[in-house]
Amino acid sequence: MTRLLKDILMIVAGTLLYALALTFLAIPNNLADGGLPGLSIILHYAFGWSPGIVNFILASIILLIGYRVLPRRTIFLTAITAPLISFFIYITEGRAESLGDPLVSAIFAGFFIGIGAGLIFRTGSSMGGTSVIARMFNHNLGWDLTRTNFVLDAAVVSSGLFIIGPLHTMYTIVSLFVGKKATDLIIEGLDTRKAVSVISAYAPEITDEVVLQMKTSATVFEGYGGYLKENADMAYIIINKYQIMKLKRIINSVDDKAFVVIHDVRDVFGGSFSWPKKS
Repeated sequence: MTRLLKDILMIVAGTLLYALALTFLAIPNNLADGGLPGLSIILHYAFGWSPGIVNFILASIILLIGYRVLPRRTIFLTAITAPLISFFIYITEGRAESLGDPLVSAIFAGFFIGIGAGLIFRTGSSMGGTSVIARMFNHNLGWDLTRTNFVLDAAVVSSGLFIIGPLHTMYTIVSLFVGKKATDLIIEGLDTRKAVSVISAYAPEITDEVVLQMKTSATVFEGYGGYLKENADMAYIIINKYQIMKLKRIINSVDDKAFVVIHDVRDVFGGSFSWPKKS
């Protein structure tokens, strides 16, 4: 019950932020969006229809048709999310004026839309729009989920060419890009981890120093060099981004000829990292 309450509060915050970004930044500056909210906004520009009411009608229809392909919990949360977005859009539409700078508006609209969407997606909910349609195509026709969702959103944004013109459509694409980055930031968090692979004849010694000086675990794999045709061990270490420089110094002090590869990883838990807390 505690988890459900937290999810509902997060959905309320996310939908409110999402709606305000649309009604205070996107719509007054003649920008659109992807998904059903974007389609509702374009219909608003074309016919003067309320984007809040249109979004509610379209989302309800799609959710009623596609509920069979969604998990039960997702259906419940989406049934809360979609009406809330529509409600917040409805009560705030027409209450703001243009900032006079579409590019700045697009950047900040995308930022706040992305944060709102990230909060919603973290609960396991969906917007009840193109993502549900993509799931239906995937379930019935076997179409790729991600590609189908991208094509649907691209079709919505492209339709804006005939309503808001190519310039504001390009501003909308800028907004979508910023929104995607902001959503990733909320979902993945600020404390990103780094995976470090160290190929060295002294890999065991490197891991010993890492454990001793950094108080974190490390793993040694036995390997074979394809170029020199010699055995070459590899140390595999997970650290946070603030420990990179210290790790480099440790590696260099043990073997200044070691081959090091560093890349981003997500959702690290277990070992010396804690497991996610149970709700």
